Amino acid sequence: MRYREFGNTGLTVSEMCLGTWGIGGYGWDFNPDETKLAAIQAAIEEGINFFDTAPAYNAGAAERLLGEAVKKSGRRNELILATKCGTDLINGQYVRDASRAKIMDQIDKSLANLQTDYIDIYLLHWPSENVPEEEAIEAMADIRKSGKVRFIGVSNHSIEQRKAAETVARIDCVQMQYSMLVQENTEALKAAHEDGLGTMLYGPLGGGILTGRYRELKEYDEMDNRNRFYKYFKEPGFSKAMKLLETLDKVAAERHVPLSEIAINWAAQKEFASSVLVGTQKAERVYENCRAFDWMLSDEEIALLDKAAAEL
Repeated sequence: MRYREFGNTGLTVSEMCLGTWGIGGYGWDFNPDETKLAAIQAAIEEGINFFDTAPAYNAGAAERLLGEAVKKSGRRNELILATKCGTDLINGQYVRDASRAKIMDQIDKSLANLQTDYIDIYLLHWPSENVPEEEAIEAMADIRKSGKVRFIGVSNHSIEQRKAAETVARIDCVQMQYSMLVQENTEALKAAHEDGLGTMLYGPLGGGILTGRYRELKEYDEMDNRNRFYKYFKEPGFSKAMKLLETLDKVAAERHVPLSEIAINWAAQKEFASSVLVGTQKAERVYENCRAFDWMLSDEEIALLDKAAAEL
């Protein structure tokens, strides 16, 4: 595993962060808890020291499983845990509530779920919809002051939204979706990196579409995240993804590696990337994804992939 400095925080993070949205289970394929716990254990064994979760990932289920695995490992102080606030899963629906009262409630629940007395990174999951965002940022800054969290950040925020948050309190990091299929956040990530913030890039596999394991168009349930969130599992996005896979197939065949390694490698090699979030529920996928950090794409391969993505 490779490591990078996380902005100006003083943290050193693995270039792959294990994302736990799928481990939460809601809106993804079902796997037993034992399988998910084994995936987290595999990540720790592979040298991943960075883990991302949220209360919204199945109403705290992902946090609880991560907390259980971390406690069992006995290595809490070696690991960097990131969780979020301002969004929850209530009665099967994602609900945004960035009020101070909600955030103060969420932090204590997250600490309990994760079986820890501090959280390394605390992110506002989405821009506030129900209260002025300064209320949320002030609450997070107060939590940081209390010692319950070490650093705070914003997720899914534009440059303007991030800078507005910075007028309220110091922001340490950002998290944005980024992949060959989703590059509209490039400038926001570059700006954050240039400003000394840590950056977390999620969705490098496009919800799984860039693994090449989904080559037939099918329908997913309403709340399945491949229907609700990632737009490349239905038209017109699906055809674009399949077109991009033609180039990925070519590079992967020449490299003799799975497509997932190409997609992860491409994102991780960005200068502005502190860490790339890759989620999976299975240990074998963790091992496979970690191999992406054993080598680097050549400039020619990156140019070929960039050209294919730009033509979509």
